[in-house]
Amino acid sequence: MMKVLVAPDSFKGSLTALEVAESLERGLQRAESQFEIEKLPMADGGEGTVRSLVDATDGRIVTQIVTGPLGNEVEAFFGVLGDGDTAVIEMAAASGLPLVHKDKRDPKKTTTYGTGELIKFALDEGCKKLIIGIGGSATNDCGVGMAQALGGEFLDKDGNNVGFGGGELENVQKLDLTDLDSRLEEVEIQVACDVDNTLYGKNGAAYIYGPQKGATPEVVKELDEGLKNIAQVIKSDLNKDVNNIPGAGAAGGLGAGLTAFLGAELKPGVDIVIEASKIEDKVKEVDMIITGEGMIDSQTIFGKTPIGVARVAKKHDRPVIGIAGSLGNGANKVYEEGIDTLFSIVDKPMELKNAMEQAQELLERLGENIGRILNISY
Repeated sequence: MMKVLVAPDSFKGSLTALEVAESLERGLQRAESQFEIEKLPMADGGEGTVRSLVDATDGRIVTQIVTGPLGNEVEAFFGVLGDGDTAVIEMAAASGLPLVHKDKRDPKKTTTYGTGELIKFALDEGCKKLIIGIGGSATNDCGVGMAQALGGEFLDKDGNNVGFGGGELENVQKLDLTDLDSRLEEVEIQVACDVDNTLYGKNGAAYIYGPQKGATPEVVKELDEGLKNIAQVIKSDLNKDVNNIPGAGAAGGLGAGLTAFLGAELKPGVDIVIEASKIEDKVKEVDMIITGEGMIDSQTIFGKTPIGVARVAKKHDRPVIGIAGSLGNGANKVYEEGIDTLFSIVDKPMELKNAMEQAQELLERLGENIGRILNISY
């Protein structure tokens, strides 16, 4: 009996990673052969990471009302993994760009306060390890709002706490973390970060990501000056030089803030998920791995789920099949990174909308075809 590990990412906008795995499993089982199939939903630290890791570890989703990017209440969520000790947070659930209407996007005003509240709720659950994904932010406040929610103080020249948003950073003259939630001292925090932007400067948070969050060229300059100022205050008061940490500029400087204020470690997202899911233990016990995501192309080799899974598999000399909703330009580059063969679920000409709507059925058919191929070769 062939043992198969099905470890895909989600097909964004169509199916969760678990639904992808379940569809492939049904197809494999129709191939008139005996497969022992284990499903392990995966992710790369971006959207869907909470759902994938909760599904992979038999964890649970926790919903809470928190402060949204513009100070309004929003319903957000985080995951508690099956070990009961690890929380997974997507900052976008509380402070993400989709939570702000296009007409109201203004990184001078948006805050990460809600992300800090999610961290506090995770501490209330008794979690001792936090995994935080920081993609998709609406903010440019260097995580000041996040730290304020946890008890940090950021004072202006008159000794008053500054308000919300990236526009307030230029007013910070002193920071005080004395009253920061004491439980944080006993918590390990890993941050899923797959960009290497500096905090400020031409490759920094404001210049690279500010415009998509609603910043005009003039506002970008103001935001950049604010980030430069808060970096100087951090260096003066905490003796930490955050600007050139790779990923400091991620999520409007939240990468820098998590590092400086909470002592977090920035790591590639897929590496964090691989560790949390314990996929290496499972790879050792199977004969074949199937992984994939919605689109496999030349960008997949840069920290995406299929490559992370393939690299683990190759450490143990296991063959890897890659599947995708579609195969884009440069998809063949993944062959150099450990994937042995590729399949698209699309089996006839169709529009993207139709492929997404029919993804479950298409995956089942592909799963059956893969199963029949394995029958021949095994």
